[in-house]
Amino acid sequence: MKANYKQLLTRVKAFIFDVDGVLTDARLLITESGELLRTMNAKDGYALKTALNNGYQVCIITGGKNYGVKSRLQGLGVTDVYMDAHDKMVELQEYLSKNNLQPEEVLYMGDDMPDVPVLQYVGLAACPQDAIPEVKAVCDYISHRGGGDACVRDVIEQVMKVHGKWNVDQGVNSSSI
Repeated sequence: MKANYKQLLTRVKAFIFDVDGVLTDARLLITESGELLRTMNAKDGYALKTALNNGYQVCIITGGKNYGVKSRLQGLGVTDVYMDAHDKMVELQEYLSKNNLQPEEVLYMGDDMPDVPVLQYVGLAACPQDAIPEVKAVCDYISHRGGGDACVRDVIEQVMKVHGKWNVDQGVNSSSI
């Protein structure tokens, strides 16, 4: 690990996440018709919604193009969802510029090779416990949770606690999670 991640938490204004292997466990269920199905953790959904409700910016940059995933995220209030991203740095630069953010204000969580350039660029690089070794080598923080197992909640909760914004009464309607 390259830095004391606890100090880096204080600078985070925006969260950017990959989907497969981060918000999901990277497994795909393939139906007979060829449709790809994924599962997401409701605890991650709660944390995403809570972060948005507390003024944090949230973005998704994924190489996938499953519009069911996009619909799920938009239902949580995530409006910046970049899909079919072959070079994630392009989408990252666009998002930073559009939202007047500096790289050091961003926490990015990824798990595989396409995430490495972004992880090396942002202020706080994070990954799930089951990320590949090349990703772990460039991360400031490796969650104790795996992809699809509330690793997103882990990092959001840590940032919000450092900022004094995480508490038991968040006012998030659990029926929308």
